[in-house]
Amino acid sequence: MPEQDPIQRAQNFYEVALGYDNDLALLEASRCLHCKKPYCMKGCPVEVDIPDFVEMVKAGDFISAAWKVKEKNSLPRIAGRVCPQESQCEATCVLNKKGKGEPCAIGRLERFVADYAAKHDTGEIPQLPKPTGLKVGVVGSGPAGLTLAGALIKKGVAVTVFEALHELGGVLVYGIPEFRLPKAIVRSEVDELRKMGVEFKTNWVVGRIETVDDLLEKRKFDSVFIGTGAGAPLFLRIPGENLNGVYSANEFLTRSNLMKAYLFPEADTPVAKGRRVCVFGGGNVAMDSARTALRLGAEEVSIVYRRTMDELPARAEEVHHAVEEGVKFRLLSSPLEIVGNEAGWAVGVNCQKMELGEPDDSGRRRPVPVPGETFHIECDTVIVAIGNAANPLVPSTTKQLDVNKWGNIVADLETGKTSKARVWAGGDIVTGAATVILAMGAGRKAALSMLKEFSID
Repeated sequence: MPEQDPIQRAQNFYEVALGYDNDLALLEASRCLHCKKPYCMKGCPVEVDIPDFVEMVKAGDFISAAWKVKEKNSLPRIAGRVCPQESQCEATCVLNKKGKGEPCAIGRLERFVADYAAKHDTGEIPQLPKPTGLKVGVVGSGPAGLTLAGALIKKGVAVTVFEALHELGGVLVYGIPEFRLPKAIVRSEVDELRKMGVEFKTNWVVGRIETVDDLLEKRKFDSVFIGTGAGAPLFLRIPGENLNGVYSANEFLTRSNLMKAYLFPEADTPVAKGRRVCVFGGGNVAMDSARTALRLGAEEVSIVYRRTMDELPARAEEVHHAVEEGVKFRLLSSPLEIVGNEAGWAVGVNCQKMELGEPDDSGRRRPVPVPGETFHIECDTVIVAIGNAANPLVPSTTKQLDVNKWGNIVADLETGKTSKARVWAGGDIVTGAATVILAMGAGRKAALSMLKEFSID
């Protein structure tokens, strides 16, 4: 995949990966074996017909390939950029399983055909059936809600999406940096849904302006889907987390991504542009935070993670990009305390040296402290990126809706059905923080379940 030069891209917010041109797409598609048993499809949470769309790319029919993808995936330009294909469809590719080299780059081809179709847009939309008279309310415009909306509108079901923030996309716009997923891409996917008839209401906080019960009883929606995500940040609960200069990754990325703090003072929202930045965590959000801090002008950015590079949960591609751009990795290290000065600002982090012991419940070796080995890192900004908890607002204001001990909505993972009649849920609000494509898969499953409930084929 062609990319920006690491030195240049570490100083801008433009997209890192530049995408295939026609020739590269044809070359990559030619590697596909078009297997009789396409294992790749089993690895796709939204069940895209991968062999057929890749075969269309081989034939040079890029527009038809894009339409084939869109039959199952309403957000192909997004999925092609942020879906961890290497652990999904590409992991089951026969080229990969039989040791015949790298798997076919399905995700990059999906991005290519979706971008190609957008560039050569004729304004055409799928042929839609007659309205059924049914209507569904969707709480949250993240990947789960948008996917469900796309699947239902194509079956003649009217859909209204309620978004609490001023811009549509949920975590796609507030949680993922511009250099990984440009906001214009998200807007283009939302616009496609709008053209098909999906109605969107922004600055609409369900649970405050109206409750889920209001949507069902007063607005007379036939059903409601809750896809509010995991928006409550988690902290380590160590001394010093209340100091100035300490952010949750949620706040740091929202300020930078959605509120354009990187343009301050042209934009109204400030954000700390630290000189030396420490990021706690090893997932994609930690990588996003570290790489954003670098682009804001930090001289040094360190990832503080208690395991080794082999256990990092972030995508290998994101880790590779972070290393290329100059992010440092303080591995086998666990924060003990954030140290502040007399004015209440963070000036450093005291850490415990760790080593790997026996495997824990997840199968990864458990990090254990090395007795007597501590050290100090000087920094003026700390970003805590260790995960998010369920957003409690909608569950707490909805009658007869069961949640588990973590505050996640209890829902059937195959159908999205909750304990409350006519209410479905999916994505991070059910599973806890996970990937965009898994949230999309949950939205699709919930849509199919609703259609079955409505007796629509």
